[in-house]
Amino acid sequence: MSKKKDGKKVAEVSSEKLGAKEYERELEKLHVELVKLQEWVVAKGLKVCVVFEGRDGAGKGGTIKALTERVSPRVFRVIALPSPTEREKTQMYSQRYMQHFPAAGEVVIFDRSWYNRAGVERVMGFCSEEQAKRFLDVAPAFEKLMVESGIILLKYWLEVSEEEQTRRLSQRIDDGRKIWKLSPMDLKSYSRWYDYSRARDEMFEKTDTPWAPWYVGQSNDKKRVRLNIITHLLSKIPYEEIKRPKIVLPKRQKPEGYKEPDYPYKVVPAVF
Repeated sequence: MSKKKDGKKVAEVSSEKLGAKEYERELEKLHVELVKLQEWVVAKGLKVCVVFEGRDGAGKGGTIKALTERVSPRVFRVIALPSPTEREKTQMYSQRYMQHFPAAGEVVIFDRSWYNRAGVERVMGFCSEEQAKRFLDVAPAFEKLMVESGIILLKYWLEVSEEEQTRRLSQRIDDGRKIWKLSPMDLKSYSRWYDYSRARDEMFEKTDTPWAPWYVGQSNDKKRVRLNIITHLLSKIPYEEIKRPKIVLPKRQKPEGYKEPDYPYKVVPAVF
């Protein structure tokens, strides 16, 4: 289902929040499929690159965690780069991202990517308008080279409403578990909703290509968007289940005289 908003077609999203039990049940099924995909990627030497972008508070981190929590970090590598060093600032812009691109048998997930230049760097003045325009002109050709080299490139944008973003960022202020997510940059960015909207719109216009399209996830319901994105990702990478022999645990060796030593171990206190 879809509907029109401001002249654009957007996905219809259920207004009813997904329950925790239904979410966990569906996520477990998807995790099984992700393990199958992992084994297929390794067996066939596939190179997969997944880009996550979106508004602050849109749920990129939670979506990435749901995607990766049951697979191997040696295959599914998450890249979340800090601010560039002084040396990196003098390099070709894409250079620090390219070194993390997938080799055969890898799925690399960028928690924010080279699209920083089209978003936060442009809006917050960390690059010139000329540099941002140049990036938007070059990015499609750069991504075409990626795809032609054999990389499966998937780009996801997570969108959240103004009201839901405000609610989530406000929650972080008083939550000791989440306060680290609220940086001074997040606070500055919060006030520039429409600057980010304009930057997003031009980014889509210039870089939403047949070979590297953008896929938008409506994330007012975090649980739904996680399930929807994982399901979509699985549909975009053809894979089959790798048949493996039945696993049987071998017999343990006999102690042959071994006894536990009387050693004064420093035991972790049983507080709970």
